[in-house]
Amino acid sequence: MHVLITGGAGFIGSHLAALHLARGDKVHVVDDLSTGSRANLAPFESKPSFRFDEADVLTWPLLQQAAAWADRIYHLAAVVGVYRVIAEPTRVLATNIAACERLFRTVAAGGWLPQVVVASSSEVYGHQHEGLLHENMDLSVSTRVGTRWNYSVSKIADEALALSYSQKFGIPVLVARFFNTIGPRQVGRYGMVVPRFVDQAVRGEPITVYGDGEQTRSFCDVRDNVAAMDLLASRESHDALVANIGNDREISMNDLARLICERAGSDSKICHVPYLKAYGEDFEDIQRRRPALDRLRTLTGFEHRYTLEDTLDELILERRAALAGTEHGHRPLVCHQS
Repeated sequence: MHVLITGGAGFIGSHLAALHLARGDKVHVVDDLSTGSRANLAPFESKPSFRFDEADVLTWPLLQQAAAWADRIYHLAAVVGVYRVIAEPTRVLATNIAACERLFRTVAAGGWLPQVVVASSSEVYGHQHEGLLHENMDLSVSTRVGTRWNYSVSKIADEALALSYSQKFGIPVLVARFFNTIGPRQVGRYGMVVPRFVDQAVRGEPITVYGDGEQTRSFCDVRDNVAAMDLLASRESHDALVANIGNDREISMNDLARLICERAGSDSKICHVPYLKAYGEDFEDIQRRRPALDRLRTLTGFEHRYTLEDTLDELILERRAALAGTEHGHRPLVCHQS
């Protein structure tokens, strides 16, 4: 199979590339490296079945050629991470929506209709207060505080584009709503909580929990994430489908910090940082985020291979190895109790 991955040098995209290359597929990655890293692709660079282009999907001149070559396209290229979303609110909207629209317009114009898997997000559910978030729920966007919700708007628009192009042009589409993916190669630079907590615990620094820490999330190992996505995309029916992908184990940020300290054998203290200090912008955080996985399990029989503890243990070991002999010039975020 020929696989094109936009944003393929990123955290999830590089794991997708590994999955398909291990299977014997040919993989073409395009990434502008604004958040992705060429180092994520280093294990594949010498493989004849792998190709990389450093380019922006919005302007990449080879998009039509690559789309005509592909049997399956994973569209992951986007501005991601809370820090970047807040710092670049207009770019989030312009890049995330325009890149998705250009991809679908190119596919529709080409005649050859590869399957397109669009990476969406649990953020599209907004401030739902239900215990489980189901795919048939109405989507919502908060307009009360802040620009963080521009990301939600962009992902809702991407879903609408995917489903509209599928209906009008017959493009096989899978919309994958990711819930807090974690694992090897993820960095905390753009606001991802688990690598940040792990780094602080390993260093013995205060673990900075934003807000009161009672907000909950459900974390899924990236290797489970890409396996589930592939299973959904590989099902016999190619009718347009929206599906949650994640893990339905729910944990609060306070409990997550305590669990990481326990697994790391760390005596780090937990302190709470107001959102305004953490992000430079105050906003209402989503309080619960737990996926209903009935659709995923019914269609694929999917079972998770990695527990949260499994992934944390691996990340702690990796972080310790990375920090060994390299401690210098690190300045932690000063903690002020809220």
